[in-house]
Amino acid sequence: MKPLYLPRFLRVLLLVSMFTIAGCGSADEADPDTAVSPTEGPAEAPATEVLDPDADVADDAVHVLVLGNSIAAGLGLEADAAFPALLQARAEARGWPVQVTNAGVSGDTSAGGLNRIDWLLDNRVDILIIELGGNDGLRGLDPNVTQENLGQIIETARDKQPGIEIILGSMQVPPNMGQDYTEQFRGIYREVADAYDVPLVPIVPDDLASVSDYIQDDGIHPTAEGQEIIAENVWETLGPMLEAAVEEHTAAVAE
Repeated sequence: MKPLYLPRFLRVLLLVSMFTIAGCGSADEADPDTAVSPTEGPAEAPATEVLDPDADVADDAVHVLVLGNSIAAGLGLEADAAFPALLQARAEARGWPVQVTNAGVSGDTSAGGLNRIDWLLDNRVDILIIELGGNDGLRGLDPNVTQENLGQIIETARDKQPGIEIILGSMQVPPNMGQDYTEQFRGIYREVADAYDVPLVPIVPDDLASVSDYIQDDGIHPTAEGQEIIAENVWETLGPMLEAAVEEHTAAVAE
């Protein structure tokens, strides 16, 4: 049987999710770190190392943790081209004491992120960026389950580290998943953001998909230029949050 062909614009829309799994079954049945896409082969390792729970966080630094998938992992790119590294560079350019940890794992799901978040928070984390869920949509999982997982990630973070700031990145699924499913899936992010009073950031702007220079040759993953756009989009929310956190943290360390 010939593989299903998707027009380029549909393949590009997959950019807003993991793009490393198009499998079926529940998140508990498949290992997101080893799942295989019919077009990509085995999922690649993250572009940067996942946070070592025993690693030290500088006392004078505001710590940002990015819990994400292949977009955060920078699949197909050098480590310093992934948007978490670009956020780090923006902070450094302003002279801010900020430490950004890239906990992006290619092929991860909301369930995978929930399984990882507890030990990732063994270190102090001041700001958590959640960039997960799109792969759930590609699998056609129940959006209510994804919504519950995202909520539990936020609850876990707040229980373990009171005072943590959280940014939720919204995802989309391609229209071939069906209008009802697509709309329901899109809506869960706003519902989670409202329920937990966290800012909602569209990780990938809509216009990213229309420019070929922003997409790798596989038609689905962002190029370095595409990652720059993602970083700028996240920075609009993160930047002011970081500035306030740096001022507060610097004052606390000085006391």
